[in-house]
Amino acid sequence: MAKIHVLLKKEELDAQRLDGKVVVVLDILFATSSIVTALAHGASEVIATPDGRAAQAAAANYPADSYVLSGELNADTLPGFVHPTPKALLAEGIAGRRLIYCTTNGTVALAKSQGAAHVYAAALLNGRAVVERIVAQHADATILIVCSGSADNFNLEDFYGAGYLVSLFRRRVTSADFSDAALAAELLHDHCDGLDVLRRARVGRMMLARRLDDEVAFAAQESCFNVVPKLQNGALRPV
Repeated sequence: MAKIHVLLKKEELDAQRLDGKVVVVLDILFATSSIVTALAHGASEVIATPDGRAAQAAAANYPADSYVLSGELNADTLPGFVHPTPKALLAEGIAGRRLIYCTTNGTVALAKSQGAAHVYAAALLNGRAVVERIVAQHADATILIVCSGSADNFNLEDFYGAGYLVSLFRRRVTSADFSDAALAAELLHDHCDGLDVLRRARVGRMMLARRLDDEVAFAAQESCFNVVPKLQNGALRPV
Protein backbone atom coordinates (compact mmCIF):
# COMPACT_ATOMS: atom_id res chain seq x y z
CA MET A 1 0.00 0.00 0.00
CA ALA A 2 1.35 3.41 -0.98
CA LYS A 3 2.14 5.89 1.77
CA ILE A 4 1.82 9.55 0.85
CA HIS A 5 3.34 12.26 3.01
CA VAL A 6 3.74 16.02 2.62
CA LEU A 7 6.82 17.75 3.98
CA LEU A 8 6.13 21.41 4.75
CA LYS A 9 9.61 22.67 3.80
CA LYS A 10 12.77 21.26 2.24
CA GLU A 11 14.60 21.33 5.57
CA GLU A 12 12.39 18.45 6.74
CA LEU A 13 14.23 16.24 4.25
CA ASP A 14 17.20 16.25 6.63
CA ALA A 15 15.35 13.96 9.02
CA GLN A 16 14.14 11.55 6.33
CA ARG A 17 15.69 8.29 5.24
CA LEU A 18 15.33 8.61 1.49
CA ASP A 19 16.57 5.21 0.39
CA GLY A 20 13.87 3.49 -1.66
CA LYS A 21 11.45 6.42 -1.51
CA VAL A 22 9.90 8.54 -4.25
CA VAL A 23 10.33 12.29 -3.81
CA VAL A 24 8.24 14.89 -5.62
CA VAL A 25 9.61 18.43 -5.30
CA LEU A 26 7.31 21.45 -5.54
CA ASP A 27 8.31 25.10 -5.85
CA ILE A 28 5.24 26.67 -7.41
CA LEU A 29 6.62 30.25 -7.47
CA PHE A 30 8.63 29.51 -9.47
CA ALA A 31 11.41 26.91 -9.73
CA THR A 32 9.50 23.75 -10.57
CA SER A 33 6.92 25.68 -12.60
CA SER A 34 9.82 27.03 -14.68
CA ILE A 35 11.47 23.61 -15.02
CA VAL A 36 8.22 22.03 -16.17
CA THR A 37 7.55 24.86 -18.63
CA ALA A 38 11.05 24.72 -20.12
CA LEU A 39 10.91 20.97 -20.72
CA ALA A 40 7.36 21.15 -22.04
CA HIS A 41 8.58 23.67 -24.62
CA GLY A 42 11.49 21.65 -25.90
CA ALA A 43 14.43 22.29 -23.58
CA SER A 44 16.81 19.35 -23.90
CA GLU A 45 17.37 19.11 -20.14
CA VAL A 46 17.50 21.21 -16.98
CA ILE A 47 20.67 21.24 -14.92
CA ALA A 48 19.45 22.35 -11.50
CA THR A 49 22.22 23.73 -9.29
CA PRO A 50 22.07 24.99 -5.70
CA ASP A 51 23.55 28.44 -6.36
CA GLY A 52 24.90 30.85 -8.93
CA ARG A 53 28.51 29.76 -8.63
CA ALA A 54 27.58 26.14 -9.30
CA ALA A 55 25.44 27.23 -12.25
CA GLN A 56 28.32 29.17 -13.81
CA ALA A 57 30.64 26.21 -13.28
CA ALA A 58 28.16 23.95 -15.06
CA ALA A 59 27.77 26.44 -17.90
CA ALA A 60 31.53 26.41 -18.50
CA ASN A 61 31.18 22.85 -19.83
CA TYR A 62 29.01 23.84 -22.80
CA PRO A 63 29.11 26.18 -25.83
CA ALA A 64 27.55 29.56 -24.99
CA ASP A 65 24.79 29.20 -27.57
CA SER A 66 23.67 25.79 -26.29
CA TYR A 67 22.17 26.84 -22.97
CA VAL A 68 20.13 29.43 -21.11
CA LEU A 69 21.61 30.48 -17.77
CA SER A 70 18.89 31.49 -15.34
CA GLY A 71 18.68 32.03 -11.62
CA GLU A 72 17.92 34.11 -8.56
CA LEU A 73 18.97 34.58 -4.98
CA ASN A 74 16.43 35.78 -2.43
CA ALA A 75 14.00 36.67 -5.25
CA ASP A 76 16.49 38.90 -7.09
CA THR A 77 17.68 37.79 -10.53
CA LEU A 78 21.42 37.15 -10.48
CA PRO A 79 23.61 39.50 -12.58
CA GLY A 80 24.11 38.06 -16.05
CA PHE A 81 21.36 35.47 -15.56
CA VAL A 82 17.94 35.34 -17.23
CA HIS A 83 14.94 35.99 -14.99
CA PRO A 84 13.91 32.55 -13.63
CA THR A 85 10.16 32.62 -14.23
CA PRO A 86 8.29 30.48 -16.81
CA LYS A 87 7.26 33.15 -19.31
CA ALA A 88 10.62 34.91 -19.11
CA LEU A 89 12.34 31.65 -20.02
CA LEU A 90 10.01 31.07 -22.96
CA ALA A 91 10.92 34.52 -24.26
CA GLU A 92 14.57 33.38 -24.41
CA GLY A 93 13.83 30.64 -26.95
CA ILE A 94 14.44 27.58 -24.80
CA ALA A 95 13.62 24.91 -27.41
CA GLY A 96 16.58 22.69 -28.23
CA ARG A 97 18.77 24.22 -25.52
CA ARG A 98 19.56 23.14 -21.98
CA LEU A 99 18.49 25.27 -19.05
CA ILE A 100 21.14 25.77 -16.38
CA TYR A 101 19.14 26.93 -13.41
CA CYS A 102 19.54 27.92 -9.78
CA THR A 103 17.12 29.28 -7.20
CA THR A 104 17.14 29.98 -3.49
CA ASN A 105 14.80 27.13 -2.61
CA GLY A 106 13.54 24.85 -5.39
CA THR A 107 16.85 23.73 -6.84
CA VAL A 108 18.21 23.33 -3.31
CA ALA A 109 15.28 21.03 -2.52
CA LEU A 110 16.09 18.96 -5.60
CA ALA A 111 19.73 18.68 -4.50
CA LYS A 112 18.67 17.58 -1.01
CA SER A 113 16.44 14.87 -2.53
CA GLN A 114 19.13 13.06 -4.50
CA GLY A 115 19.37 10.15 -2.06
CA ALA A 116 15.87 8.98 -2.97
CA ALA A 117 15.21 6.13 -5.37
CA HIS A 118 13.31 8.45 -7.72
CA VAL A 119 13.06 12.25 -7.77
CA TYR A 120 10.48 14.17 -9.81
CA ALA A 121 9.81 17.88 -10.27
CA ALA A 122 6.14 18.82 -10.15
CA ALA A 123 3.99 21.92 -10.32
CA LEU A 124 0.33 22.68 -10.72
CA LEU A 125 1.15 22.81 -14.44
CA ASN A 126 1.91 19.08 -14.72
CA GLY A 127 0.36 17.57 -11.60
CA ARG A 128 -1.81 14.99 -13.33
CA ALA A 129 1.05 13.71 -15.51
CA VAL A 130 3.34 13.27 -12.49
CA VAL A 131 0.70 11.43 -10.48
CA GLU A 132 -0.13 9.14 -13.41
CA ARG A 133 3.56 8.30 -13.78
CA ILE A 134 4.02 7.51 -10.09
CA VAL A 135 0.87 5.40 -9.91
CA ALA A 136 2.03 3.44 -12.95
CA GLN A 137 5.65 3.00 -11.91
CA HIS A 138 5.76 3.15 -8.09
CA ALA A 139 2.32 2.01 -6.93
CA ASP A 140 3.41 0.67 -3.52
CA ALA A 141 6.13 3.19 -2.70
CA THR A 142 6.44 5.70 0.10
CA ILE A 143 5.95 9.06 -1.60
CA LEU A 144 7.28 12.28 -0.11
CA ILE A 145 5.73 15.41 -1.60
CA VAL A 146 8.22 18.13 -0.68
CA CYS A 147 7.19 21.77 -0.41
CA SER A 148 10.38 23.74 -1.00
CA GLY A 149 9.34 26.64 1.21
CA SER A 150 11.53 29.71 1.70
CA ALA A 151 14.69 29.58 3.80
CA ASP A 152 13.28 27.22 6.44
CA ASN A 153 9.80 28.79 6.30
CA PHE A 154 6.46 27.38 5.16
CA ASN A 155 5.10 28.61 1.81
CA LEU A 156 1.34 28.62 1.21
CA GLU A 157 1.56 28.15 -2.56
CA ASP A 158 3.66 24.99 -2.29
CA PHE A 159 1.25 23.52 0.26
CA TYR A 160 -1.63 24.24 -2.12
CA GLY A 161 0.30 22.48 -4.90
CA ALA A 162 0.87 19.50 -2.63
CA GLY A 163 -2.87 19.38 -2.01
CA TYR A 164 -3.51 19.19 -5.73
CA LEU A 165 -1.22 16.17 -6.02
CA VAL A 166 -2.83 14.52 -2.98
CA SER A 167 -6.30 15.02 -4.45
CA LEU A 168 -5.14 13.40 -7.70
CA PHE A 169 -3.57 10.47 -5.84
CA ARG A 170 -6.80 9.93 -3.91
CA ARG A 171 -8.75 9.53 -7.15
CA ARG A 172 -6.27 6.94 -8.46
CA VAL A 173 -5.08 5.01 -5.39
CA THR A 174 -7.96 3.90 -3.22
CA SER A 175 -5.88 2.11 -0.58
CA ALA A 176 -3.15 4.70 0.02
CA ASP A 177 -2.20 5.82 3.54
CA PHE A 178 -2.26 9.64 3.66
CA SER A 179 -0.50 11.55 6.44
CA ASP A 180 -2.29 14.34 8.30
CA ALA A 181 -0.17 16.93 6.47
CA ALA A 182 -1.27 15.40 3.17
CA LEU A 183 -4.93 15.54 4.25
CA ALA A 184 -4.57 19.18 5.32
CA ALA A 185 -3.03 20.11 1.99
CA GLU A 186 -5.85 18.35 0.16
CA LEU A 187 -8.45 20.29 2.16
CA LEU A 188 -6.76 23.57 1.25
CA HIS A 189 -6.72 22.69 -2.43
CA ASP A 190 -10.27 21.40 -2.57
CA HIS A 191 -11.80 24.42 -0.80
CA CYS A 192 -9.80 27.33 -2.25
CA ASP A 193 -9.22 28.94 -5.63
CA GLY A 194 -5.67 28.35 -6.85
CA LEU A 195 -5.01 31.76 -8.36
CA ASP A 196 -6.38 33.45 -5.24
CA VAL A 197 -4.09 31.33 -3.04
CA LEU A 198 -1.03 32.11 -5.15
CA ARG A 199 -1.80 35.82 -5.22
CA ARG A 200 -2.33 35.99 -1.45
CA ALA A 201 0.79 33.98 -0.53
CA ARG A 202 3.86 35.95 0.56
CA VAL A 203 5.85 35.19 -2.59
CA GLY A 204 2.81 35.86 -4.73
CA ARG A 205 2.34 39.28 -3.14
CA MET A 206 5.98 40.02 -3.83
CA MET A 207 5.54 39.05 -7.48
CA LEU A 208 2.43 41.20 -7.82
CA ALA A 209 4.34 44.15 -6.37
CA ARG A 210 6.90 43.59 -9.13
CA ARG A 211 4.13 43.57 -11.76
CA LEU A 212 4.55 39.87 -12.49
CA ASP A 213 0.81 39.15 -12.32
CA ASP A 214 0.98 37.21 -15.60
CA GLU A 215 3.67 34.88 -14.23
CA VAL A 216 1.60 34.12 -11.13
CA ALA A 217 -1.48 33.43 -13.26
CA PHE A 218 0.56 31.18 -15.54
CA ALA A 219 1.84 29.11 -12.61
CA ALA A 220 -1.72 28.71 -11.24
CA GLN A 221 -2.87 26.64 -14.22
CA GLU A 222 -3.55 22.98 -13.47
CA SER A 223 -2.31 20.10 -15.65
CA CYS A 224 -1.86 21.94 -18.93
CA PHE A 225 1.42 20.08 -19.65
CA ASN A 226 2.06 16.34 -19.84
CA VAL A 227 5.81 16.50 -19.23
CA VAL A 228 7.23 14.56 -16.24
CA PRO A 229 10.71 15.81 -15.27
CA LYS A 230 12.84 13.22 -13.50
CA LEU A 231 16.24 13.80 -11.94
CA GLN A 232 18.74 11.48 -13.60
CA ASN A 233 22.54 11.77 -13.42
CA GLY A 234 22.38 15.36 -12.23
CA ALA A 235 19.88 16.65 -14.78
CA LEU A 236 16.12 16.79 -15.09
CA ARG A 237 14.81 15.20 -18.27
CA PRO A 238 11.34 14.17 -19.47
CA VAL A 239 10.39 10.53 -18.89
